[in-house]
Order: sequence, then C-alpha cells, then structure tokens
Amino acid sequence: MAKNPMSFEDAARAIASGRFLALAADEAVLRRLPPGNWIGGTIPYFISEQGGLQSREHVLVTELAEAGRPARILDYTAETLPDVAKDGPDNGFTMLIIPGMSGLHSQYAADAAGYQDMFMKPIIGWISGIHLDDLGKAAPKVVNGRTGLVTDQHAVAVHVPLPAGRLAVVGILNLFSQGDGDTITFPENGFQAGACQVNGTTANFARYVQEKGLDLSLPLVADYHGAQINVSFKGVDAEHGRVDFYAPVFTGIEYRQANPVGDYAAGFRALVGGLREHPRFSCNCILNYLHGQLEGKAFGPFEGPVTFGEIGYQLLNQTMVYLQEVQQ
Repeated sequence: MAKNPMSFEDAARAIASGRFLALAADEAVLRRLPPGNWIGGTIPYFISEQGGLQSREHVLVTELAEAGRPARILDYTAETLPDVAKDGPDNGFTMLIIPGMSGLHSQYAADAAGYQDMFMKPIIGWISGIHLDDLGKAAPKVVNGRTGLVTDQHAVAVHVPLPAGRLAVVGILNLFSQGDGDTITFPENGFQAGACQVNGTTANFARYVQEKGLDLSLPLVADYHGAQINVSFKGVDAEHGRVDFYAPVFTGIEYRQANPVGDYAAGFRALVGGLREHPRFSCNCILNYLHGQLEGKAFGPFEGPVTFGEIGYQLLNQTMVYLQEVQQ
C-alpha cells in the first residue's frame, strides 16, 4: 500500500483491493470514500514515521486482514456493546472504534472490565475525535464502510481471526508513573468529581487542584497490581467545585498525580526501543500530542491516529497502544 497517511485517491485504491481496513480521517473525507471492507473514525491528527501531523485531507490506513479472509464487521449499540469481546475470534483480535464524548464512550469506560471474555481475547482500538477548533461545533463519529453508516450513536468493530501459529499481542506504552504526593480517593465513580478524600481527609477536589496548583498535563495514576492506569484531566469548574476527566475515577482506588516526564518524544523513543517487531497498529493520545508537542517529532516505526482515548482492552488515557502479530 501507499505510504501513510495517504491521499484520498490512494485510500480509495486500498479499499478497492478488498482488504479489511481501519481508517482515520476528517469526517468530510470519510463520507466521500467508497464502500468496502472498512471501518473508520473521525480525527484529523496522525502519527506517521516522520512524526505527528494534522491534515483535513489525508487518510491514515491500517490493514487488518487480506481480502477473502473470514473477518467480520459489526456495529454495536448500547445494548450489544457488552458482547464485543465474546464476538471476537478464539485466536485473533478485535479492532474497535467508539465515537468520542458519546454515551458509548462513557459506557465502555465504566463497564468494559466486566464484559464477557474481556482480557481473554485481544481488543485494541481507539476513541474517535475532531479537530480541536471544532469542539462544541461537531461530534466525533464512526463509519461502517460496508453499510455507509456514519454515526455518533454506534461503535464499529472488525473481528479478525489469525491462522494457527500466529498470535495477536496488545501492548500499552505509558510514560507516566505514580508520583509520591498525596493519596486521593473518590466516593463515587464517574467522569467528574467534586468530593474526595486527600490522605484520608474530606476535601473538594476542584479547590484542592487550585490550591495545590496542580499541572493538569500530568494525569492521576492508579496502580492496578503493577499496571499504571492514567485518568487525564479535562478541566476544572471552579464555580461548581467540580473537576472533569477524560476517563472515570472509581471508588476504592487510590490515585496520585503522575511524576513529570520531561521530553515526551525522547520518552517514547526509549519505550519503543525494545520492540522486536513492527507493530500492525498503534495509536497515541491527543493529550500526548498536545502536551508533548509531537507535531513533526518522530519516535519509531509507528503509524496511527491521534485519539480521544485509547483501547487496550479497557479505555486508557495519555498512552500509546499497539498491536503486534507474533509467531507462537
């Protein structure tokens, strides 16, 4: 295939080949593409081998399976999304795209860990987004290339079986780790928080953030048995005493703000240096793109969308996720 991100014409030729594809592009471009074996999500920001870039004209194309393979393209609603892992192949992977800032986005964040067969079958994907200039004026969407459905009310997925002897592996690269500051807990699950406890003392989280002067580019981090899981800040509503997040916080979990990371691009180059195979797919968070000023900065053989959330089984924030296909 042509070099990523592709022109509209090259993307159309890739679709015409019959391959199963995942596409990322501005909504106007996705709407013009021909039907075929593809799913898509809206976003005009990309990571290429030459570095980060933004374009309302280009298409980032990820090949998922060759033409004629028994891959399946499915739509998911609020009622059927809990089946997404169960629907996956016994050996293979699922590519899932969910529209950002939608009910499905919230649902997946809160409930995915309890879905049947979750963590038993590889699921990777991303949350679609929009140009930041369009916030408040447009909604992120997904596209089913077979049916032509363009929507912010469904998710789309491709379930890809792999031949015997091949194995799909989902990787998560996280620059952040828990700092050694205050321990923060929350009395309710959700994408926003008012009340909290700081080192066991009841407080208002918005006032705490302001009084401490927290750097909102550094997420809260929870330690799940050694796995560092980020919850990124969306904003602080001082008037209403509320902090909004890009992923939910949960009761019973201890959070601390992340340690500073320094040079984002250098950090990612260090993380990817040990990878033995070129990834089949990767995506990186819009917050990393912005805070790390990744436009024009390259950090390895990675191509993929810049996202409003990453899916590495569960919903993630401020990470890079990737898929490798390895020999068993």
